[in-house]
Amino acid sequence: MSWLTNIVRPKLRALVKADIPDNLWTRCSGCEQMLFHRELNDNLQVCKLCNHHFRMDSKDRLQSLFDDSQYTVLKLPAVITDPLHFKDQKKYSDRLKQAKNKTNTKDAIQVGRGKISGQKVIIAAFNFAFIGGSMGTAVGEAIVTAAEAAQASKAALVVIPASGGARMHEGILSLMQMARTTIAISQVKEKGLPYITVLADPTSGGVAASFAMLGDITLAEPGAMIGFAGPRVIKETIGTQLPPNFQTAEYLLEHGMVDRVVARADLKNTLGVLLKLLRQS
Repeated sequence: MSWLTNIVRPKLRALVKADIPDNLWTRCSGCEQMLFHRELNDNLQVCKLCNHHFRMDSKDRLQSLFDDSQYTVLKLPAVITDPLHFKDQKKYSDRLKQAKNKTNTKDAIQVGRGKISGQKVIIAAFNFAFIGGSMGTAVGEAIVTAAEAAQASKAALVVIPASGGARMHEGILSLMQMARTTIAISQVKEKGLPYITVLADPTSGGVAASFAMLGDITLAEPGAMIGFAGPRVIKETIGTQLPPNFQTAEYLLEHGMVDRVVARADLKNTLGVLLKLLRQS
């Protein structure tokens, strides 16, 4: 444990003669320093010491990107919650209930309608905390709904994936969403509307193999892990030592897989500039 936990907290408790909650701070996985939650929240979940980007939930992402944090949440179609009655160590239906209570969302994605720098935009943002941001039928419906809303309002579409891939609990139905979302994105492009993806940590599996890599412009957050299979699986498959920082956003930038790595604090302004340029072209 750090000096903050072993020394500072006991002294504070002695001074105020009261218990200090353990959840006032969190440990940065980048620099191992202890950070106060309030400061972390004020800095868009980014460590001020090492610039490590923590994972961000979908609600906070939408609020941080829309002008004046004003947006309308789109109502998403209802889906069959447990089509296969799947069970491993726990019932899938129980996992869904637990995830909904933990995140206070209906599934791993939220879709909002608003403006960025005065430009009409639909944003679909993932929440990795909801069963690893995995893509099941609900996520597929959300992407299709977002694409249709963009076409109906002639707005740009921005998708921010943070996902481990297809949701195994829904079997082949989850894999079908790869084709559905790809078709939905192609329809947006056929209308001449901008489509931008912002790859967050992690973007992998069936999500990376479908709509996530189809952006007219592909941005990524610093340090995000991006790829189809994980480094361990690839290393064991090919039997070769992988390059340093393999599958990070910076590595993909060097190899032409993403167009730019953008810090979270700069993302809103960057999207605003890109949207204006794309709408003028």
